[in-house]
Amino acid sequence: MITIIQRVTQASVSIEENTVGKIEQGIMALIAVEKNDTEKSVQRLLERILNYRIFPDADDRMNLSLKAIQGGLLLIPQFTLAADTNSGNRPSFTPAASPEQGQLLFNHLLSLAKQSYPTTQTGVFGADMQVSLINDGPVTFTLTV
Repeated sequence: MITIIQRVTQASVSIEENTVGKIEQGIMALIAVEKNDTEKSVQRLLERILNYRIFPDADDRMNLSLKAIQGGLLLIPQFTLAADTNSGNRPSFTPAASPEQGQLLFNHLLSLAKQSYPTTQTGVFGADMQVSLINDGPVTFTLTV
């Protein structure tokens, strides 16, 4: 699994001008599922997102996790992150999971996240979404499992 996490002061996702997910301070995570990913990959990725220390402490050092600041979590399915871009001028999506597997594992991630972190918001798998955010810092990381 691949995710891009961004520390945000606010983020939202809309479909046809209707907001379907919105957070204030927290993490917006773009999530891609690859062919070899499993439910174990999903669990590990969620642990990393919730515990990754990217928020400033009293000394302005990145020492606090999302859980520590009790911020929002916005999960956005983003299959294009799994693209192979190593050659040519067009991405190949052969590393990406099938749409069925991707949706199954993204939904599993969402279910686990909502159980362990109730302020979780989400986009819609397979939908044409518009994402807005204010990246705080900017602070952006790529996480893989």
